[in-house]
Amino acid sequence: MGVLGAVTYGLNPLFARPLAQMGMEVPSVLFYRYLVAAFILGALMLYKGHDFRLTWKELPVALVAGILFALSSLFLFESYNLMDVGIASTILFVYPVFVTIMMVVMFGERVSVVTVAAIALAIVGIVMLGHGEGDGGVNLWGVVVVLLSAISYAVYMVMVNKSCLRRLNTLKITFYSMVFGILVFVVQLDGLFSLQPVPTCTQAWVNVAGLAIFPTVVSLLTMTVAILDIGSIPTSILGALEPVTALAVGILAFGERLSPGAMLGVALVIVSVVLIILSAPLTRLLRQILITLRHPR
Repeated sequence: MGVLGAVTYGLNPLFARPLAQMGMEVPSVLFYRYLVAAFILGALMLYKGHDFRLTWKELPVALVAGILFALSSLFLFESYNLMDVGIASTILFVYPVFVTIMMVVMFGERVSVVTVAAIALAIVGIVMLGHGEGDGGVNLWGVVVVLLSAISYAVYMVMVNKSCLRRLNTLKITFYSMVFGILVFVVQLDGLFSLQPVPTCTQAWVNVAGLAIFPTVVSLLTMTVAILDIGSIPTSILGALEPVTALAVGILAFGERLSPGAMLGVALVIVSVVLIILSAPLTRLLRQILITLRHPR
């Protein structure tokens, strides 16, 4: 689920860039993305017979979580206007570091040597991806905007794992993330008075639907399942596949080229993901080796 969530989230540029090329601005694109996603998730909840009620304790937490996720999307999409999408997606991957820091400092979660190694390898790989992607420069303000996106996303992941939202089913968490997230774009669009209409062509609506389904509904549902099942830190590290996917989109859909350095970066990211998947048995193996070294028979 974590791998699927990361890969589908990495498809953002595939649908967002064509809409930008059609003249649509970020707040309008994201408003339609969240609105369509909310309708899809609401329909799924009705089909499965889930109730829509939130307690007074859950309501403000869900509101904050939705706003955080919307801000993460907003900052990321704005960064696409400031630098290459591959570089922006690359820099976004610092969010596992923020997740790990919060989980350790605020909740005393222990981090294994394997997890630390996976983070280090993933970051090195992502940096190499960034240096090897495209010819665009790195805009300082763009870096700040992407970091704001990463922080917002990290706090969202921790809230889902450690707040009262953990008691809710995955569909309900994701639905209210979309519903409350829409409020951010309503404010940005002056109460929808500045909302741009979707261009009257099939390609535009296909991109809006794709943006709502894959990097939103599918990604959020699978990511939430992963967070609740294996925790925030491993799920966030599996997010290393997001920039790899964005890079593949750049190559296959937009004709970008992959340098040897970027290829090595992809390999390091894949190794980091494998380390996370095998972290439990590897950690047990390391402990057994240490015990054997200390107390040889």
